[in-house]
Amino acid sequence: MEGRTAATPSPMVDEDPDTAHAPDTGAAPADRSPRSARLARLKELRSPRRPRIWFEILLIAVSYWTYSLIRNAVPEQKAQALRNADWIWETQKSLGLAFEEKVNHAANSVTWLIVSMNYYYATLHFIVTIGVLVWLYRWHPGRYAAGRLALFATTGVALVGYYLYPLAPPRLMNGQDFIDTVLVHETWGSMASGDLKNMSNQYAAMPSMHMGWSFWCGLIIFAVATTPWAKILGLLYPAATLVVIVATANHFWLDAVGGIICLAFGFAVSYAWYAALPHQLPKIPVREPARGRLWPAKA
Repeated sequence: MEGRTAATPSPMVDEDPDTAHAPDTGAAPADRSPRSARLARLKELRSPRRPRIWFEILLIAVSYWTYSLIRNAVPEQKAQALRNADWIWETQKSLGLAFEEKVNHAANSVTWLIVSMNYYYATLHFIVTIGVLVWLYRWHPGRYAAGRLALFATTGVALVGYYLYPLAPPRLMNGQDFIDTVLVHETWGSMASGDLKNMSNQYAAMPSMHMGWSFWCGLIIFAVATTPWAKILGLLYPAATLVVIVATANHFWLDAVGGIICLAFGFAVSYAWYAALPHQLPKIPVREPARGRLWPAKA
């Protein structure tokens, strides 16, 4: 009909009665569920992030200081530690695997070799472990946090072992012919014997963290390194450490088994938190911690 304009019909829209009168802000409605918020926060915490250098330095320093403080504060319980050492020694004899004394004497007969082992025992325990942490931090930041958590959990559960099972090292046993190689060869800087022995609990031999930490280093290097020679060195390091801790009479081989059990616990904790082993995580973290900016994930 002339003089009249037909009205344009409105499209049919399904309206939610709860949001029909809400102003359009251009954003999706926020999830106000506390449970959803907690789950989102937990998922965020469990996502590998790029580590921050000063935080990591402080964390490692404080953690090692705490570990040393607690380890050395554990009552030495000398009598019980010596009884436990006798039990370990007799158990190994019953298994036909009490070889520590022979290895100790054989290594001690070669002066340059045993002195090298003494310094190996006193220094590489820290140098290699810190080196692997730095390597992960610099070149595999997405795997760093999971690897660090495995190491920390391993060390933490070892403290329980020191408290519950005081153990004298072979070199401090009574009635045996073990040689205290550090004392005999006057190895400088070792806390295992000599003037510095009072600064460290001498009866915290089980589990062996020399073995736990070296095996952690070896597994991380083997799993993450890409060159064959690096993988081989990764496997040789804990093997060499086992020889050293036995040759210097600082540990029984069963102490090494205890260290490996602690390491298995450490990796289990890391896996439970990140739902993956360190080498299974992206090389580069997905999210940067400071700004939340996404990073490209790389295998």
